[in-house]
Amino acid sequence: MAIIATINYTFLMAEKDIISKDIIKRLIEDISKYLFNLDIISLEVLETQTQRIEERRADIVVLVKEANREYLLHVEIQNNNDPKIGIRMLRYLTDIRLQWPNYDVEQYLIYIGKDSLTMANSIYSNGLEYHYHLIDMHEVDCKNFLQSNKPDALIIAILCDFKGRNEREVIHHIIRKLKHYHQNNEKGFRDSMAMLEILSLNRELQKVVQEEETMLSVRIDELPSYNIGLEKGLEKGLEKGLEKGKVKWMNAGKMEVASKLKQKGYSIADIIELTGLDQEQIEKL
Repeated sequence: MAIIATINYTFLMAEKDIISKDIIKRLIEDISKYLFNLDIISLEVLETQTQRIEERRADIVVLVKEANREYLLHVEIQNNNDPKIGIRMLRYLTDIRLQWPNYDVEQYLIYIGKDSLTMANSIYSNGLEYHYHLIDMHEVDCKNFLQSNKPDALIIAILCDFKGRNEREVIHHIIRKLKHYHQNNEKGFRDSMAMLEILSLNRELQKVVQEEETMLSVRIDELPSYNIGLEKGLEKGLEKGLEKGKVKWMNAGKMEVASKLKQKGYSIADIIELTGLDQEQIEKL
C-alpha cells in the first residue's frame, strides 16, 4: 500500500489513496492504453500474497496478453514523494517473481501527489542496476480522460495536465458528464462526486469543484462537502427533488444564480439550461 501524508488530513489522505487505487483497478485497461501505450488483447487482475510479518502488498498486479507476449503488469499508486520508493518497488518485484516465477514483470509507478515529482525511477549501486516506469500525472494530457464516457476516467482527469484549458471549464465539463451518466442513479452520482472532491485536494481545486457543484444545480444536501457556502437566502430558494435531472429553483434563487453565472462569463445558453429562465429575463440582469 502506498505511503500517505499524515498531517491534518489523515483521513482524507487515506480515503484518497484507497479511492485512487480502486479507480485505477477499474480502469486498468484504459490506463494501460493511454498512459502505458500498451496494445492489450486481454488482462486479468491477480491477487498478490506475501509471507512478510507486515502487510505490504503490491497495489495492482495484472496478467497481460499482447499479440506476441504474456507478462505481469505491476502498477503502484503513490501520493507523496517517498525517498525509499526504489527499494519498495524492488521488494514488490521480488515478491511478485517469487509468486509467479514463470512470468516477466513490467512495473509502473503512477504519481498523483500535490507536490512536484522528486522520485527517481531507478537504483544504481554496487552490483545492482534496476529501473521501473514512472508516470507523473502532472504531465499527462487530460484529453483522453475528458473524452471518455466512463465516470472513473472523468474523475481521473482532474489529476492530469489541463494543457492550458481553463480549470473551471474542465471541472464544469466533468461534473456535467457525471450528471448525465448518473441521471437515473443518485447514489452513483454522489459516489462519483465524493471521489472527485477528494482527488481535487491534490490539485488544490476543491473550491472550484464546490462552486461548480453549486452552479450546476447539484443537490448540495447530498454531497459530501455540504459546505459550499451558499447564502442562506439562496439555500431557501432550493426545492427538493429532481425534474429531468435538474434541481428546481424558486424564482428569487434562479435570478441570483443567473446573475452569478453571468458575472463568471457563462453564455446565455448555458444559463438558460442551468436555471430554466428565459433569454429576456437573463438579458435584463
